[in-house]
Parts: sequence; structure tokens; C-alpha cells
Amino acid sequence: MSTRQTVLLVGGSGRTGMHVLEQLLNRGIRVHAIVRSPKKLPMSAAKNPNLSIIEANLLSLSDEDLLSHIGGCDAVISCLGHNISIQGIFFPPYDLVKLATARLCRGIEIIRPVKPIKFILMSSVSVNHPRGLDTRRGALEKAFVWMLRGLLPPAKDNQQAANFLFDKIGTDNVFVQWAAVRPDTLLKGDVSEYILHEDLVSSLFAPDNTNMANVAHFMCELVTNQEAWDRWRGKLPVITNAIAP
Repeated sequence: MSTRQTVLLVGGSGRTGMHVLEQLLNRGIRVHAIVRSPKKLPMSAAKNPNLSIIEANLLSLSDEDLLSHIGGCDAVISCLGHNISIQGIFFPPYDLVKLATARLCRGIEIIRPVKPIKFILMSSVSVNHPRGLDTRRGALEKAFVWMLRGLLPPAKDNQQAANFLFDKIGTDNVFVQWAAVRPDTLLKGDVSEYILHEDLVSSLFAPDNTNMANVAHFMCELVTNQEAWDRWRGKLPVITNAIAP
């Protein structure tokens, strides 16, 4: 594995994002992390010489600054999400994930890299495949998801981000290649065996579990393992633990 790879990470101070940050650094990858609160980062990661911390709000960065951070990167990983609180769920920005996805992908297009840059998004099993390939959900569950998007802005936001990747970036973009990872119910725990699925495998009413560390491991594999990237780029893989807790 080359230590010359560089990743721009946003959302690295979140619950899953911190796992991604630590695992990238453990693989010897250089990381530029855009975070609003550097104090939230693990001390072991903050002191790593391969980490560059950019204290900023992604949506407030100037275009010039954002492009300078994207330039020279092999991949961009977004673990941004809404805080699990009244403020985070019901107050602006309602479309944080979509806006961040659009800004990062459009930024990649503007710099016109010679080699496509990977964009890896942390998504959710509440997201339907925009091309209708998820056959697991019945009418009742689809109605429930539709209601969730009306009542909970984050559910709608995650779906719109996935729609943006399919409708605006596409799967044959010469500058941006992407994958959106859909974990089920997130749990603490170490990296363990996990399973990747083409589409949904469980009901929202009887969910599976996914360790945050496993999500991070798979996202790092997408950065470093070309075979994994070729298998999953342009797709929305669902990741679940292989063994129930």
C-alpha cells in the first residue's frame, strides 16, 4: 500500500468519521480533515504527522480555499450528517449532506483532475436506490419511508444527496467517481466480519446492525483497494455485520 495517497475528509469528528480518520492514518494515508471542532478529534489522531487539520465549516469555506484543499487529493470522504438532537434534526441546514456532496463534487469538476478523484459518501439504509433497484421494500415500508422524509429532514437530505450523485454526477463522469455506503443501525465496536450487499436486505421494522468501525474499514478499502473500488463505484452498497451481537 502506498503512503503517497491523500484523502480529504469531512465529518471526521463525528462518531463514524473518527473511525474513518483513525483507520486512514493507521494505513499511512495523509489526511486533510475539515472540522469545525478540532478538540473533538482523538488525541492520538490529532498528533499524527500525516494529519492536516482545517478548522472550518465546509459550507462557509470560500471557493478558492475549498479548491486548494481538494487539489492533490486522491479521494474525498464525506461522513457529514445531522447531529442526533432537536437542533441537529429540526433546524437548518436541513440539506447539509446534499449541499456538502454537491459542493465537493462540483469542486472536483472545477479542478479537472487528470485522474478521477474518488468521492465516498456515508449514506443510510433509509435511502432508496434512485434507479429503483431496491426490491426489498413493500408498499407499507415505502409509505413509512415517505412519511419519514416528510417529518425528519435528515431522511430527505440523505435521499437527495444520493439522487444528486446519480442525476447530476452520473456514473461516467471523467473527473468524479463515487460510491455511497449504506449502513444499517450503527453500533459501537471493533472491526469485525461484515457483508456487502447490492441492495437492501432487511426491513426498517426489523433492521440489521453495522459497527461504525466496519463502515470505516470499508470506506478505507474503497480508497486503497482498487478491486473493491471497481466493484462498488457508482453504486450504493449496503453494509451489515456478518454476526449479530
